[in-house]
Amino acid sequence: MAAERAQAAFKILALDYGRTKIGLALADSAARIAQPFDTMERVNRNEDMRRLRELSRDLGVRQIVVGLPLRLDGTGGEMADEATRFAQRVHKQIGVPVELVDERLSSWEAERILEEEMGRRIVHEETPHGRKKTKGAADGKYTVDAVAAMVILREYLARTPLVEGSR
Repeated sequence: MAAERAQAAFKILALDYGRTKIGLALADSAARIAQPFDTMERVNRNEDMRRLRELSRDLGVRQIVVGLPLRLDGTGGEMADEATRFAQRVHKQIGVPVELVDERLSSWEAERILEEEMGRRIVHEETPHGRKKTKGAADGKYTVDAVAAMVILREYLARTPLVEGSR
């Protein structure tokens, strides 16, 4: 019975899309526990897709979740449009179902988790272009991006029923 469960289980990959980095988190479809996995530095579209395709194949990913960065009022913007196009490319290139999940406040929640639960200190710096840059203590294993992907994946798992055959 346990062997049947292990065979039927598959990985769910969550992506926190950004222009320079993509946060990655994983969950097993049976255990349904989201964990930060890694942060992928962006290179270019083709290389990013090649690496995501390879990772998905190696890990047995059969579902991908991409964070949709909506504004607090629920409307989309430039980054939401970019994330939607990215999700469409991921689906086309990797060939597994891809679902967009509202990621409002996921980075804020990720910073809170890193500070309160993992003991990391988060520092905000302004870039020359007025954007917020987040720096964490170098001693931590996970970045804000990977933990934000985990938050997105937790949200997805909380609202998605357990699929028959993943038990």
